[in-house]
Amino acid sequence: YIQSQRLELYHKHANQLLESGHAYRCFCSPDTLNQMREEQQARGEFVKYDRRCLSLSQAEIDEHLAKATPHVIRLKMPDNHLFAFDDLIRGHVEMEASQSDDQVLLKSDGFPTYHLAATVDDHYMQISHVIRGEEWLSSTPKHIWLYECLGWQAPQWVHLPLILNSDRSKLSKRMNDVSVESYLNK
Repeated sequence: YIQSQRLELYHKHANQLLESGHAYRCFCSPDTLNQMREEQQARGEFVKYDRRCLSLSQAEIDEHLAKATPHVIRLKMPDNHLFAFDDLIRGHVEMEASQSDDQVLLKSDGFPTYHLAATVDDHYMQISHVIRGEEWLSSTPKHIWLYECLGWQAPQWVHLPLILNSDRSKLSKRMNDVSVESYLNK
């Protein structure tokens, strides 16, 4: 799939989430978000969006839309919810929703974030197993919630340990040799 050719599909599902109340528009500026993060860090709090746009009235939302105020669409994570899933490597995993942010699903430029695009694409490709690095484990509740909100069956999750370079840094496709030709030349 080429995501830039599927924007209409991502927008359709983002709008479905808005209509069902599982997502909301956020009109906060980058400066507002930075100040929010700094204040939370200074207080030693878990840094996440404080949902200030969740309480906007429809009239306020309509006013922002009429003025073409840049905005994103955020997933509304449930309060006081325990996400439990079985990972094929890690076994039974439980995570509190309170440790998940109201993730941006659709950016102000109209493009989806990984979270929305991967969920939609995996659904339409009928992906049965998502195999990814363990750094994505903390995002799994968001993805499970997206599947549930969209009425879709979630795949089986598999979170692999990271592969490290000799200096113990994370192996990255953007470091060192990045092409097959480079390996062939060696």
